[in-house]
Amino acid sequence: MAEVRSCNLPDDLYYLVDRHVWVRPEGDVLVIGLTDVAQNLAKTIISVSLKPAGKAVKAGRSLATVESGKWVGPVPAPVDGEVVEVNETLTSRPGLLNSDPYGEGWIAKVRVAAFDPAEAGLVTGDEGIARYQAFLEEQGISCA
Repeated sequence: MAEVRSCNLPDDLYYLVDRHVWVRPEGDVLVIGLTDVAQNLAKTIISVSLKPAGKAVKAGRSLATVESGKWVGPVPAPVDGEVVEVNETLTSRPGLLNSDPYGEGWIAKVRVAAFDPAEAGLVTGDEGIARYQAFLEEQGISCA
């Protein structure tokens, strides 16, 4: 796992950097969540509203709404697809987004016809970490 400006960023995930969303492919399904950067900016997350499974989503449209004491906002889908599962645990334990954003704090699983990271604007590996570092430095964001 890479650490950039005190933010944890696993280098095996794909990132939609400017929206602070991560993606982990699992076959034809993408697991989607919020990054450590997002949870640090939001502070204590108090509520999560999820789109239902079976719902079609378009890239850029909301998969969920997250609320903290500082912020209320959407978690955008990085790709077109169908929501096949949502993390219902988040409705009763929204703090999982703070404590384990890359594990138990995942938000939704979306089935896609084809996964084209470049078309979706997603970056991974060294390129992803470098792009996130540049963004964090430009914005003056740190997780410390």
